[in-house]
Amino acid sequence: MERLGRFSQAVAALAFGCRQCTPTARCRHLLRGVRSVRHECRQVLSRQKAGLQQCRPLGTVLHNGGQPKLDDAASNKFTLIYKFPAIKLLRVVSRLKLLQTGITLIVLPPVFYLYFQGQVTYYLVGYSTGIAVFAAVMLYSLSYYLRRFVGMMYLDQSETTLKVSHLTFWGKRKDLYIPVNDVMTLADTGDSGNEVLLRLRRYSSPDTLYFSLRLGLVVNKEAFKQIFGSVS
Repeated sequence: MERLGRFSQAVAALAFGCRQCTPTARCRHLLRGVRSVRHECRQVLSRQKAGLQQCRPLGTVLHNGGQPKLDDAASNKFTLIYKFPAIKLLRVVSRLKLLQTGITLIVLPPVFYLYFQGQVTYYLVGYSTGIAVFAAVMLYSLSYYLRRFVGMMYLDQSETTLKVSHLTFWGKRKDLYIPVNDVMTLADTGDSGNEVLLRLRRYSSPDTLYFSLRLGLVVNKEAFKQIFGSVS
């Protein structure tokens, strides 16, 4: 029994990492269930404390490692090569159309309510409904073209990525990053530089954006020519 007790003390000392504890050392262990294990060796406690300070929580490592990295194209520095000065005016027009359509749709339900109450005529109801439908159709048609009109174009320092800025349905700015080798030249799209509207198309997508050389301004002609080719 004595040998068995010394052996258990040695195993416990090795398990806690105490190298200076021998089978004859006085190291008591109080095992209370499975949850807590107590050891009276100060070196073991100091070593465990230092180990906990140097150890990173597992949740932090997984959280930091699992975060997606920022897009390299968005973090690069870009140089302006084309701008459309009237893009701010188009933004105002887009938001005004949204406001007009919203007001029209808000006024329409009270008109129907008053009609069922017999306080307004059928002519007023038909007139209000026609205006609401016309405003909705105009908003959709106008936003279809406004969302496809290019406001600005940028080229990164490596001359491999083209950043295109255009409007959204709500009149906000949206940036689109396109590889330069994916942009069609004017010769490939079949457009001429003398046309009012030119198409910005890609080989990998059927979507089409529009820009204008007459209404817009080419800031960097060499970079613009490198992307879209010669303008005849």
